[in-house]
Amino acid sequence: MSLLKEFREFAIRGNVIDLAVAVIIGAAFGKIVSSFVGDIVMPPIGLLVGGVNFTDLAVTLKAAEGDQPAVLLAYGKFLQTIFDFLIIAFAVMMAIKGINSLKRAPVEEAPAPAAPPEPSAEEKLLAEIRDLLKNKA
Repeated sequence: MSLLKEFREFAIRGNVIDLAVAVIIGAAFGKIVSSFVGDIVMPPIGLLVGGVNFTDLAVTLKAAEGDQPAVLLAYGKFLQTIFDFLIIAFAVMMAIKGINSLKRAPVEEAPAPAAPPEPSAEEKLLAEIRDLLKNKA
């Protein structure tokens, strides 16, 4: 099998296409959540903690010298990233919870067919007669 044919079969599989769609939608959703966190959630939190913008929090390890910028330990960006992650995780959990609540209740399965009724006394007697006749022949 040629490499090109093998790649085509791999790329056309349903799960690969589903994964590609999920990645694209996930990236778009990530931008929405990042905007929500940065533009809506963080300003009030920054105001509550005295107007501090978390992304600007940093420790200067080495001051700027001439054309070289300062070396910073930007822990505020790290805190912002953690906060973004928590918001995204919460949003995904709520979305999944909402989707699960929209699922239809499981359809009740039809009851299993009842076991056939036990043969009557006459049927049992006829079966015995049949078996006796078989054994004689």
